[in-house]
Amino acid sequence: MTAWLTIIGIGEDGLAGLGGSALEAIEQAEILFGGERHLKLIGKAGTVWKSPLEESFADLDQYKGKNVAVIATGDPMWFGIGATLGRRYGPDEIKVIPAPSAFSLVAARLIWPVNDVQCLTVHGRDLERVKAFLMPGSKLVVLANDGQTPKQIADLLSEAGFGNSPVTAFAHMGGPDEARFDGKANSWDHDTVADLNSVAIECVADEGLAVLPRAPGLPDEAFKHDGQLTKREVRAITLSALAPMPGQILWDVGAGCGSISIEWLRATTNARAFAIERNMDRLGMINQNALALGVPELKVVFGEALNEIIGLPSPDAVFIGGGLTSGGLLEYCWQNLNPGGRLVANAVTFEGERRLVDAAEQLGGELSRIEISRAHSMGHSIDGEDSKFTAWKPFKPVTQLRILKT
Repeated sequence: MTAWLTIIGIGEDGLAGLGGSALEAIEQAEILFGGERHLKLIGKAGTVWKSPLEESFADLDQYKGKNVAVIATGDPMWFGIGATLGRRYGPDEIKVIPAPSAFSLVAARLIWPVNDVQCLTVHGRDLERVKAFLMPGSKLVVLANDGQTPKQIADLLSEAGFGNSPVTAFAHMGGPDEARFDGKANSWDHDTVADLNSVAIECVADEGLAVLPRAPGLPDEAFKHDGQLTKREVRAITLSALAPMPGQILWDVGAGCGSISIEWLRATTNARAFAIERNMDRLGMINQNALALGVPELKVVFGEALNEIIGLPSPDAVFIGGGLTSGGLLEYCWQNLNPGGRLVANAVTFEGERRLVDAAEQLGGELSRIEISRAHSMGHSIDGEDSKFTAWKPFKPVTQLRILKT
């Protein structure tokens, strides 16, 4: 099918910054869609997007087959309308003519190689997502939500132990009103800038900060919990078996404090996770941990697992950390697991272990026994001397079943 919809990226320099193919597409368009600012930049009348944006898609559908052009900011495929319309209509019906993205423009201003930059957005999204990317030496460029975003990011950096990080906000890049604001996170004094801005961060950790990497196996102290926590060493082994991959979905059944699903999201990109937990008191902890560790996108589901997972999107990985002895739970998860998916279940009780042995006999897979001990002080010797002794403190052994669905 011939493309009927052309998405044209435009910068703050308006028509002057467009190439011949973009100008031709605008001139030949029977229908124009865009924001008020976009249509003003090209000096033409058109249909302004409604709010919420989805209400305009039905209008756009009516023009299918006509010559339609959508005017968008910068590169429409960088957190832009291009991705949304691409999912709706598919590549055969769309042509995209991009302009330089905000990420490219910021990198050009700061002479940062774009391949060394982590490109993020908080436009219409939770600011806390930035936390997952805070590591010494990292360079971040963040598309802002509004004029208060740079100050909010500076405050977030200071609270997270990155107060010495240089921060630069660029507003209206590429146009006559371009402006630049510089400072350190802990001394940022620009309360507001223009709403159309992007924020560049060069991450510098405060002295003595215990930095949290994105690799699985965060310290236990990184999570608020009531004792229902998969220990660090077991968690790292479990995440390795679950094998986080971009764009995939995890069911975290019996989520406890959410440590497995949170680390799943931190370990890869564009993934999704559902933390299913029946203990009401733990729901708040899961949400607090998700925000603190930079994955506000985690979906928390309250209730009995076998009831609540019905209707969820089919998973690419399942972790069962609780409810193993509930009749039919493991089988339902296995039946709904996508081909190539991984099912991992941990048990610490005899009953749970028997359940895993039975499942292994029926479904195959690999059984492992994980035994972890940590050194701890035993206090002063019994003869009253000042020397202290250290010994191993064992944790409950964990039986783990890992199955790959072929």
